Parts: sequence; C-alpha cells; structure tokens
Amino acid sequence: AYFAVQVIHARRKYKISPPETRGHPEFERTFRAQANCSEYFPIFISLLWVAGIFFHQGVTAACGLLYLYARLRYFQGYAVTAQGRLGPLYASAWLLWLLVGLALSGLLAHFLWP
Repeated sequence: AYFAVQVIHARRKYKISPPETRGHPEFERTFRAQANCSEYFPIFISLLWVAGIFFHQGVTAACGLLYLYARLRYFQGYAVTAQGRLGPLYASAWLLWLLVGLALSGLLAHFLWP
C-alpha cells in the first residue's frame, strides 16, 4: 500500500493522469519500482506461507521481515536512480532463495521423514 501511495503522490507531483505510465523520469522509476514489487509479492507470500507451515515460523518470519525491508530499500533506491535498486535487489533475491530452501527442506522433512 505504501508503494501505491507513493505512485499516487508522484502522479500528482508530475501531473500524470491514469492510465498514463510515461512522463517524468522520477515518476517512471517510482511506477516501475511499485510494479516490480507487486510482481514478486505472490511469490514471496507463497514461499512465506509454505516455509512458515513446514519449516519454522520464527525463522520464516525473520526472513520475511528482512525481505520486506530489502524491498523497501529497493523501492527507495529505484525512485532516486535506477542504479540505486541493485544492492537491495540482490538482497531480496537472496532472501527469496533462502525462503525456497526453507520451504523445500520443510516439505521434504514433513513428507519423507515421519
């Protein structure tokens, strides 16, 4: 929701009416940052859910909070400059892969070892 509100503010600031997605470069970066975060959200939620159920809720919650923080930093960095997104992008990708590993190990432990 925070990212969507930032897009609304950028639309007002640069006078870009919906459904237009082109305009001032700062608006375009803010819009793309919000869209990129929205695209990864279903993957994140699915992995968080499976890892939380089958691995460990505390570890999964910590990874989830770190992921959300990395995505916030990604959004803030991308809104300023396209290069500003790279560090947080790598961190959030690493955390997604960690959640994949946690989910898979939890599923394997649940279904293979009674």
